[in-house]
Amino acid sequence: MSAGSTAPKPGDPGVRTGRAAGPGRGGSRFGRLLQDGAPGGPAFRLVARWVRRPLLPAVRLWRRNLQVRVVAGTLLMSLGVVLLLGLVVIGQVRNGLLDAKEKAAQSQAAGGFSAAQDKAATTPSAPGGQDGGRAGASVNWRSTLVEQLASGGQSAFNVVALSLETGNTASRGARASGEVDPTTSIPAELRHNVAQGTSTFQQPARIHYTSGKASEPGLVIGKRLNDADGTPYELYYLFPLTQEEDSLALVKTTLATAGLFVVVLLGAIAWLVVRQVVTPVRMAAAVAERLSASGLQERMKVTGEDDIARLGEAFNKMAQTIQLKIQQLEDLSRMQRRFVSDVSHELRTPLTTVRMAADVIHEARVDFDPITARSAELLGDQLDRFESLLSDLLEISRFDAGAAALEAEPIDLRQVVRRVIGGAEPLAERKGSRILVVGDEQPVVAEADARRVERVLRNLVVNAVEHGEGRDVTVKLAAAGGAVAVAVRDHGIGLKPGEATRVFNRFWRADPSRARTTGGTGLGLSIAVEDARLHGGWLQAWGEPGGGSQFRLTLPRTADEPLRGSPIPLEPEDSRRNREQAAASAGTRLAAVPAQSAGEHPALPVPPRMPSVPRATVDPTALPGSGARVVARQATGADDDAGAGSEPMASTRAEQEGGTRGR
Repeated sequence: MSAGSTAPKPGDPGVRTGRAAGPGRGGSRFGRLLQDGAPGGPAFRLVARWVRRPLLPAVRLWRRNLQVRVVAGTLLMSLGVVLLLGLVVIGQVRNGLLDAKEKAAQSQAAGGFSAAQDKAATTPSAPGGQDGGRAGASVNWRSTLVEQLASGGQSAFNVVALSLETGNTASRGARASGEVDPTTSIPAELRHNVAQGTSTFQQPARIHYTSGKASEPGLVIGKRLNDADGTPYELYYLFPLTQEEDSLALVKTTLATAGLFVVVLLGAIAWLVVRQVVTPVRMAAAVAERLSASGLQERMKVTGEDDIARLGEAFNKMAQTIQLKIQQLEDLSRMQRRFVSDVSHELRTPLTTVRMAADVIHEARVDFDPITARSAELLGDQLDRFESLLSDLLEISRFDAGAAALEAEPIDLRQVVRRVIGGAEPLAERKGSRILVVGDEQPVVAEADARRVERVLRNLVVNAVEHGEGRDVTVKLAAAGGAVAVAVRDHGIGLKPGEATRVFNRFWRADPSRARTTGGTGLGLSIAVEDARLHGGWLQAWGEPGGGSQFRLTLPRTADEPLRGSPIPLEPEDSRRNREQAAASAGTRLAAVPAQSAGEHPALPVPPRMPSVPRATVDPTALPGSGARVVARQATGADDDAGAGSEPMASTRAEQEGGTRGR
């Protein structure tokens, strides 16, 4: 076989010249265009929203339904396997049909070429010496040869004889059988190869007809021969491939039908198999949801003895164990609450008697010796503390039992703050502290229980005075959006790392060796947290070692309204971190100013720095998204308190884990 046989065969797959954009190309570029600030951003977002809206149900179903994902994955993999097998089978069938046709065509053409050569050798040359007579004899001889060779094909092939001397084949005896158009049916490349060589050449081509019959693919085999007069000519065999194409189309149709049936069948099988596994899982999820909603009596229905049945039995045993444990804890908690309540109530009667006797002794202490008089005073002080402890225990027991009720009404927090400060002023005078109020120029109104809010603020202010080391205590009020807040700031010993997480624990003290000069019980902040939670608000703490602390109470303006942020940042403006940042920014601004020599201008006297007065207006940085944070550790930073996103988190953490100081 020569160079002409290297031409591609009919049906060979082409070469892919491109590829689709992957998810990291076109998709990410389109996603960047949807961002704010991109050219046409709003328009692109509108188009994306319009396109995405009908797809949301399908995406939600895909994300939430395991059965759909498994079945879809099975269908896609099955379709891929069927397509791969179909391509392999079709390729093998096509190659087999073409190879068989090519071998048969080569055998038939070789026999025809041999017969034409034998006929030319046995046919005598035409008499006469004129060229016209020889040309006519050559034409008649070729016509007869073509008819004889094509007669044995029975429409399986056609024969074409072309003159080699000139391109004007019609005037030089071109002959073709079966109404084949020799001009368009024989490729020029094949004719060139046949004219230049003496071997047999072949090439796929389209066979065209002069009768108007549709063209069809075929295989053309040609060779240069000599006629009876010794004149060279080209003889071609044209083998149509219509039958092979029909066979290949039938194979493709059969494979496509069988593949589609197999894919659908595999999808149905996967649906049924996955359904048997997913249905018990869905039942378990539903039972778990009802269990989480306090439906402790819920159980799974168990049938059979397979793995799913064992899973159901284990789930039921777990639910039963959880129910028993919860019941035991509830009974224990109920017993504890009842014990605390009963003890508190039962102690009131003997306490009243002891109080009466102690009052009598205390009034007559002037007649006693100094040691006995001092004992009478200590007895009265401890009885006062004992009464406060009983009251706090009763209040805690009400919160634990869920019996605490909120009597909310519109109140002005400025009045509550004034009453609290009036009650704490004697203690502040003894400590050498002043209580400053900031932000009381405008009304700060909220729907709240005045008694509970006053109890919370009294606890915070008294704690700040007691731990303020004789420095000023600042009470700041603010309102913004749907929230009001009161922050109590002291500049005392502050909080050590980790203490802010235990501040609201019951009976917890930052310094166990520190004396309780005001007779606190250690339950004040715990009750304050419960009061804040009862209002739907937050009570949070911030502090740093040696830098004091700040407690912030945030309440919704309207009862049952969810909080989204606080108008006061939890970390004060004069914290160590804020001062360092301010100093760094001031140093940067000073470094940008060109330096001047000392001789150009005399140095101006620097006035003494006045102490900064807290601003009465609401700080915009205190609103949601300000980036304020709770300082928990001095060296590594502190927890973020960034408005709406972090306030609930910080409140929950402070309320559940505890915080700074107990009263």
